[in-house]
Parts: sequence; structure tokens; C-alpha cells
Amino acid sequence: MNEVVNKRVQVIELGLIDYAEAWAYQTRLFEQILAIKTQNRINPDGGQQTPNFLLFCQHPHVYTLGKSGDEKNLLIQPAQMATIGATYHHTNRGGDITYHGPGQLVMYPVIDLENFFTDIHRYMRTLEEAVILTLADYGVAAGRIKGLTGVWLGEEANRNERKICALGVKTSRWVTLHGLALNVNTDLSFFEHIVPCGIAQKAVTSLRAELGHRVEEQQVAASLQQHFVSLMGMMVAAEKTEFKLKEPNL
Repeated sequence: MNEVVNKRVQVIELGLIDYAEAWAYQTRLFEQILAIKTQNRINPDGGQQTPNFLLFCQHPHVYTLGKSGDEKNLLIQPAQMATIGATYHHTNRGGDITYHGPGQLVMYPVIDLENFFTDIHRYMRTLEEAVILTLADYGVAAGRIKGLTGVWLGEEANRNERKICALGVKTSRWVTLHGLALNVNTDLSFFEHIVPCGIAQKAVTSLRAELGHRVEEQQVAASLQQHFVSLMGMMVAAEKTEFKLKEPNL
């Protein structure tokens, strides 16, 4: 564990941002944290705290394939992406294929788990629990399916299970990258071009579809932030800041 533990997290609002740009930005934060950890190993007596970041954003229509994913789960040719106004990226997160788009809330925690706990399974379940609690704030009962990652609604016995939130992360030396995507007001028709997360015969849903009306995305983000921060034992370092393509406060 770090000798100098930092429970503070800097929240950054990226807004609607191209997937590749957001990936590059969080990778830069990720590499900065790793660089500090490397320096702390070299000079343990002068250990520097590692920062934690919590990024919120939405993306223009895009499909992303995880490093262990099967491209057969993409049901449209990459060359046809432009016809539906979407792009396609191979990414270094875990998981299979998923969709991001306007109306979907994406949360990217770029944090040093050594500031909190060193258990990847617990981290994944914490991400799921934060979403489950957020949905409960809107009167929507959600949970997990054994053996599958993400947050689900419905019951297996009634064959009406539907996924509302996908997870995909990467970790290195306990530093996290990527995160979760929660369907709030998402256009679910874009999921028809993939086998979501490589899981056939399972439906996809959104908060809007479940409630029958549009939901304020910033309010959902505030709820999700509150639950995740509480579950992780974090302290928010400052008010949420706007993304301005500059170096974060380290």
C-alpha cells in the first residue's frame, strides 16, 4: 500500500467529447499516476501522493471493442459506420463490444486503488453497486446476473432480463482506466448493430425506457457520483470542473 494515502478525488466534466479524445485524456492521467508510483519506488522516503480523478462525459455515436472481444459481435461493417453517423474503435479495456452515444452517462474513474483497497473484484462490484443505488433513487430496481458483468433489470425466470449499464476497465499496478456506461436517455436503436457485450438473447434498456419519460442526465450524474464516492470512501477535492484540455491539478 502507499505510505502516503490520498482519499481525495478530482471530478472533471468532459461534456460531449469524441471517444478517442477522452481515451487519450484519461490515458494521460493514468500514465501520470503510474509515473508517480514509479518515482515513489525509487525514492520511498520522499513519497508523493498519487492523485485520483473521476471523469464524466458523453460520446458521439461510437462502438468500441474490448481487447478480449470478438469482432463478429459487430453486426455492421466498419466501412458502413458513416452511414449511421458512428465511429468504431478497438480499445484496451476488458469486455466485448458496446455502444456509446448521446444520452448515455459515461463515468471513467482514473484512480489509484492503493489509496482505497487492492481488490479488482471488489472494485467492479463497487461500480455496479453505485449504479444500482443510483437507479434506486429513481424507483428502478436493478441488480446483477451471476457470471455476467454490469447492471441488469428483470428476472431470469421470466426471460425479461435487460442490461442498463455496461462495465469495462483496465488496471495496471492498481491504477484504473475506463469505467462504466449507464443508459439514461440513450437511443437504443444503435444497439441493434451489435451483440451487446457479446451476450446474445439479452435485451438492452435505458432509464428513460423504464420510466417512460426523459431524465435529466446531470442529476443522474450527481447521484452516481455521490454513491460511488461514498462506497469508495473518497472525498471530493473541489467542485466539478469543466474540461479545458489542460493538465489536471496534481
